[in-house]
Amino acid sequence: MSEPTPYRIAVIGGTGPQGKGLGYRFARHGHSVVLGSRAAEKAQPVATEVTERLSGVKGAGEVTGATNADAVAAADVVLLAVPYDGHDELVATLPLAGKTVISCVNPLAFDKRGAHGRVVNGGEGSAAESAQELAPEATVVGAFHNVSAVLLWGDEEFLDEDVLVVGDVVEAKEVAMDLAAAVTGRRGIDAGKLRLARQLEPFTAVLISINRKYKTHAGVRISGL
Repeated sequence: MSEPTPYRIAVIGGTGPQGKGLGYRFARHGHSVVLGSRAAEKAQPVATEVTERLSGVKGAGEVTGATNADAVAAADVVLLAVPYDGHDELVATLPLAGKTVISCVNPLAFDKRGAHGRVVNGGEGSAAESAQELAPEATVVGAFHNVSAVLLWGDEEFLDEDVLVVGDVVEAKEVAMDLAAAVTGRRGIDAGKLRLARQLEPFTAVLISINRKYKTHAGVRISGL
């Protein structure tokens, strides 16, 4: 299999566990990564931490830190890895026009019975669809919803799972499917249209429940392909 195209990726929410872990995986496999934060001085130490983790990895991409807006402006691909609370307000401020945007945002809530999916737009929406509505000149896909932040920062070369990708534009899905190879060692799986993010996002609550019960970091594998 030929090497995937190297991308310059802005990770918005790059100082959080999911963003930092995905940024590390992308850079480990040759992509350039800019970790974004509301303040550059918060992003830069995390970028240094990731860079140190990559020491000695042949062909690793550069990792830097910047404000969210500066990270987006310098990137071809933007990964949204932010909490759902405040998601819409943040996305509306970002210069996303013309960018391929990958959302791994999971609208979840927690109560005494555990994690569960939040209802978005009366059940007819998702975080990914909200991002597309807020940034109509960008192309949004959903991916990486169900990968464990703990495993992303772990020592295994690849995670033993599949990345499901949803979106309405084939070319944008191809970008996310290429990037999945940096996480799992194989391309992501085209799982359908963007509206199916309504199922993928809350499914993370199921994995959280499994993880609590079995004390593990469960992922998703698709058989039959």
